[in-house]
Amino acid sequence: MTEDPGIFIGKGTRPVYLSPRLANRHGLIAGATGTGKTVSLQILAEEFSRRGVPVFLADVKGDLSGISQPGTGTAGLLERAAAIGLTDYRFESFPVELWDIFGKQGHRVRATVSEMGPLLFARLLGLNETQEGVLYAIFKMADDQGLLLLDLKDLRALLVFAGEHARELTLEYGNITRASLGAIQRRLLVLEEEGGEEFLGEPALDLHDFMRIDPRGYGTVNILAADQLMQSPGLYSTFLLWLLSELFEVLPEIGDPEKPRLVFFFDEAHLLFNDVPRALIEKVEQVVRLIRSKGVGVYFVTQNPLDIPETVLGQLGNRIQHALRAFTPRDQKAVRAAAETFRANPEFDAAGAIMELGIGEALVSTLGGKGIPGVVERTLIRPPASRLGPITPAEREAITGTSQLGARYNQPIDRQSAYEVLRERADKVMPPPRKTDEAPSAGSGRPEPRARASNRQSVVEAMVKSVVRSLGSSLGRRIARGILGTILKG
Repeated sequence: MTEDPGIFIGKGTRPVYLSPRLANRHGLIAGATGTGKTVSLQILAEEFSRRGVPVFLADVKGDLSGISQPGTGTAGLLERAAAIGLTDYRFESFPVELWDIFGKQGHRVRATVSEMGPLLFARLLGLNETQEGVLYAIFKMADDQGLLLLDLKDLRALLVFAGEHARELTLEYGNITRASLGAIQRRLLVLEEEGGEEFLGEPALDLHDFMRIDPRGYGTVNILAADQLMQSPGLYSTFLLWLLSELFEVLPEIGDPEKPRLVFFFDEAHLLFNDVPRALIEKVEQVVRLIRSKGVGVYFVTQNPLDIPETVLGQLGNRIQHALRAFTPRDQKAVRAAAETFRANPEFDAAGAIMELGIGEALVSTLGGKGIPGVVERTLIRPPASRLGPITPAEREAITGTSQLGARYNQPIDRQSAYEVLRERADKVMPPPRKTDEAPSAGSGRPEPRARASNRQSVVEAMVKSVVRSLGSSLGRRIARGILGTILKG
């Protein structure tokens, strides 16, 4: 029996393969616009699916939905297959689930406010350090009170509550100013206009639904429609970072499997690192470094390798570098930086080759048997087996209409959470009617009014009693947050 050489990427002077066993060591697909990055992403997604590995990818331009349909034998594709010696080239479709935060082009994707956590939510809202501190206090207060933060109205209700009782709460949670609360409220209005209200709520996504295998043994390719989402780059990048952190929290350690459990493609990766505080970059670096042991491979797709911080770039072992154009000093620096990351091939100069590559050509370096980077090869990328380009609206409707996931995710759920609980508390804390007890006065025999102790509770007393009542219930358990502020599921 012939040993499987791995995933066939293409051929230069020799065939180039990616080892599935080392695919969870992450990767990079880079190159200027129009040089073939999308096709490289597509052929990797196909090959992972064919080997039973589920895939998640964001479809920024709307082109990748064609994976769901078999390709057609155009002259260019057939010539490419013949040029690289691909004798078993055939066209086929792959199992696809379509997703969309806005619910227009696929199943809705939602997360709760609590799952996002204060760190990611502060980044999503673009808060400064002071406002971020107040947001942390709000989340801490919700945790202490067992208040579920599921959607934007829950967070708004808690912000209003904190503003009304800022003096009492400041003693326990630090200075909570009306100015910071107002700034957060205004940011929430902006987020709502960008579509954040569509994303935040229930039913929250179960990430195991990304990890399905079809009857043929093919891994499902989960495609997020991101063309509209890209109009809100902060929401786009924070959502994908949340997905990554959730995968880290949910999946158990498995070491280095024979093939990945899931492969995650992060297109337009530069958006993740634009105007990001150092603390968040350190968290991303930590997740990327540790998620490998969960069997997840992360592949960043971007135009320029300099878009990725060095601490993250150094962890990307498998690389496909398409052409770069050196028109400016920064472009020239990017070419040199990209060339220096490869293990040199004595047959050509990598820096010069990067500027000469044609469409569909790339410099490729993959990890060898012991995780050592292979010598870089100038490679003609193999043609895809599925359709190049988007599917039609009728084909999209057929895919979503026959999926079993639509019934689970397409209808929102609004269960009791912080908004409802705080509203009920406000109703119960209304001032009770004044009551008096009658007692006889000394020497007169006539009753005199005697004041009763007030039944009204301070806000702090009400909060404490609520906590006591909720102990032992699922709402009363403290919410433990993970590496990026998400809820620990296990």
